[in-house]
Amino acid sequence: MDRRRARDGGAASAERSLTESGGQAGETPDLSPLALDRRLGSVIRWIDAPPAGEGPLAGKTVGVKDNIDVAGIETTCASAYFTDHRADHDADVVTRLRAAGARVTAKLNMAEFAVGVTSQNSAAGPSRNPWDLGRVPGGSSGGSGIAVAAGIVDAALGTDTGGSVRLPAAACGVTGLRPSRGSISTAGVHPVSEEFDTVGPMARTVGEVAALFDALSPRSTENVTGTVRVGVPDVFISADVDEGVARTVRNAVSLFAELDVTIVPVSLPFAADAQDIVYTIVYSDLARHHRARLRTQPSLFQAATRERIMLGLGITDEDRAAAHEAGERFRALLRPVLEDVDLVLTPTMPVDVPPLAGGDDVVALSRRMGQFTYPWSLHDGPTLALPVGFHPLSGMPVGAQLTAARGRESVLFEAGVRYQGATDWHERRPGRHTSDD
Repeated sequence: MDRRRARDGGAASAERSLTESGGQAGETPDLSPLALDRRLGSVIRWIDAPPAGEGPLAGKTVGVKDNIDVAGIETTCASAYFTDHRADHDADVVTRLRAAGARVTAKLNMAEFAVGVTSQNSAAGPSRNPWDLGRVPGGSSGGSGIAVAAGIVDAALGTDTGGSVRLPAAACGVTGLRPSRGSISTAGVHPVSEEFDTVGPMARTVGEVAALFDALSPRSTENVTGTVRVGVPDVFISADVDEGVARTVRNAVSLFAELDVTIVPVSLPFAADAQDIVYTIVYSDLARHHRARLRTQPSLFQAATRERIMLGLGITDEDRAAAHEAGERFRALLRPVLEDVDLVLTPTMPVDVPPLAGGDDVVALSRRMGQFTYPWSLHDGPTLALPVGFHPLSGMPVGAQLTAARGRESVLFEAGVRYQGATDWHERRPGRHTSDD
């Protein structure tokens, strides 16, 4: 695959942060976008963008995940199948970005066909977490999370089917939104599962994400005044969660309680099966989309991609029908919860950011990393992932999710802006963070 970026043959395994230059002692590291990308593997293709126009995003550089079409540029989906797949038209989201004054400057690395949560299964080569080059950046929008965290672009678009914006946002210490389903157009975006696919903006701050959402999806402004009620399900924080993650998220809950927010215990026992419900439908759709490729040229897939897609081959129509019924029950049970509280707060990921050599069982790792994102994919409303601190042992970013009822993105943004006004986690930069927290 022609990456058009003069990337090094591979970063040495001893590299630990994006500021290490590999030069003489005392040498100032090269933090230009090109140099950063050589170490991180975030960009598949640079775009010679026209000058910025006028609008609310004027002058902002934005990268888009490489399953989003940009006219005249290859959309590879990080796959050998699509090496020469050149887009004829801009995706709707690209048209909207440009109309708002943004410059679309890069196509960003990802898990092949958006299948995977580590972003290592890419025909363009693996990508690395800017906080620790020995760890994954999350996925499948790994390149988007990296590019924002490292300052390669000001903002990025990813896609989120089961957590693919929220997981890299958490792993890379940035802010990302899975919007209400259908609120942002997916026209010109290669599908995973049309039922769950969304396009989501990523940036450092909630305010920037809100501005991107405004440009991508016209919405009515909803004023949020007075005390916001935030539901916190104990099971998400105390059961089967890495203790360092749980402690960091508990600290975030405590801070929210000081910000004119009422913390309300909630129970979500019906969420236990949500991941399997979404998997049934998503894997079935993946098998449908890729059945011919599996039959005729299976070797072109990345091994981890092929393994996951093949899980869908045995899913029957009856299995799908049962999953749809279970999804309706989930949404019916969630509805009264989101009538009693404005938001629900959970960790984004139940584990610390995994190392690149995370083991051979990609399915088990994917299930574990996405354990808390998949339930909110079954919901049809928005979820905002934002950084809430650093793991006390590894020093890696930890993220939390705020979820609201359908169409209530404004409530998420208000609460997120409030939180970021009282913290500086979103201001920390890879290579410049010292963990004394």
